[in-house]
Amino acid sequence: MSMKENVDFVKDELNSEEKFLESVVKVESFYKRYKALIIGLVSIIIIAVIAISVNNYNNEKNTIAANIAFDKVITDSKDTQALNTLKETNNKLYEVALYLQAKKDGNYPDTNVPYLKELSEYKKALASNDVEKLNSLSMQSDFLLKEFAIFNKALVLVNEGKYKEAKVALKLIPKSSKASELSALLEHYLLTK
Repeated sequence: MSMKENVDFVKDELNSEEKFLESVVKVESFYKRYKALIIGLVSIIIIAVIAISVNNYNNEKNTIAANIAFDKVITDSKDTQALNTLKETNNKLYEVALYLQAKKDGNYPDTNVPYLKELSEYKKALASNDVEKLNSLSMQSDFLLKEFAIFNKALVLVNEGKYKEAKVALKLIPKSSKASELSALLEHYLLTK
């Protein structure tokens, strides 16, 4: 029996070695068949990793340069080199810098930065007492200063003697708003009108 066990053991070993060699041959034939595709995919993956790393590095470098340039513009608004750096590295930050410079001069320039654009439109409407513009701003659901626009619209209407329209406008300001206290004061004044 021991001889039979030895023979069975040798057969099992040969079968396992045979299966191993068979799998190696299959892998080798698969590699030979798809060699170009495999090399291409590996190359693309390596190039993509390198490109992403370089892009991240450049973005970080531009962010640091833009922040330094913005600090320079804040301290010295006449620094044209810093403004040019901002324009090249971060266009939105450049527009913020231009907005801050114009604000110092009492102007409100056109900008594409969302909140600054709304703030600029709001300030222009206030400066010109434009009820229609204040009304259109207050109708925008995502306008940051919606309730203050409504309050200022009512204030302009009061100054024009349109008390009923002002009362209607003030009712649009919710009690939970920061402008509700101002609204209450103006409504108190309007009780006699």
